[in-house]
Amino acid sequence: MAGNASPLSSLSMAVFILVSLKIASAGDFYRDFDITWGGSRAQVLNSGQLLKLSLDRTSGSGFQSKNEYLFGKIDMQLKLVPGNSAGTVTAYYFSSQGPTHDEIDFEFLGNLSGDPYTLHTNVYTQGKGNREQQFRLWFDPTINFHTYSILWNPKNIIFLVDGTPVRDFKNLESRGIAFPKNQPMRIYSSLWDAEDWATRGGLVKTDWTKAPFTATYQNFVADACIWSSGASSCAPGINRLWWNQELDSTSEERMRFIQRNYMIYNYCTDTRRFPQGLPPECSVA
Repeated sequence: MAGNASPLSSLSMAVFILVSLKIASAGDFYRDFDITWGGSRAQVLNSGQLLKLSLDRTSGSGFQSKNEYLFGKIDMQLKLVPGNSAGTVTAYYFSSQGPTHDEIDFEFLGNLSGDPYTLHTNVYTQGKGNREQQFRLWFDPTINFHTYSILWNPKNIIFLVDGTPVRDFKNLESRGIAFPKNQPMRIYSSLWDAEDWATRGGLVKTDWTKAPFTATYQNFVADACIWSSGASSCAPGINRLWWNQELDSTSEERMRFIQRNYMIYNYCTDTRRFPQGLPPECSVA
């Protein structure tokens, strides 16, 4: 099966070395995050090493990071809602605040038992999104934990799944295309009911007899620039492996393989949605 291909690229090997050599250990959910809604449906367990979000008919749940970040390499391991997860969405994203906010999205759209999850990605710049790419995950994300990473630097935003790049949003400001680089972002996650649209455009509804639905998080690692009191903890030229990281030819080919075999939607090919012309970054890419 083609889905078995996820060899370490040069990028992922650099990431592995980075994580292995970091002095900082995996995050503590008590220390690094606040539960923001859902009451007891959100629980921190194992002395801060595990976090669970649950969704029932009454409410979902969510959390956010205590810190704001401006550039970094951030990993989170998730085990998604098992079984019939149709109608549910587990959102894991980065966002600033305000009407001209920036945002970087991972969203996991549930499905009927046995069907693959949909990985939904998006990038907002200055309040404008509509840059969706979707993929069928090539493994069952409900059995084991898998690592979902964002590498965000002044050159690009790279989405990675278990170290394999699936999307690269490049800085094309020289072509007049906005790029997230000035607004610090917090990390957010939530588990909520989106049966109106999440599964097959809303055709498949949430089966509440299967509730509560639960997603689990562990091994948060942030090698990132923390924003505090109007200033970043990083400066240009700082010696961090991710600061100037870009995809090399091997990593690029790994990403293209995933896109050829598992991408199910790309806004850059949706001419019906953009009858006046595709977004400018599409033609540059």
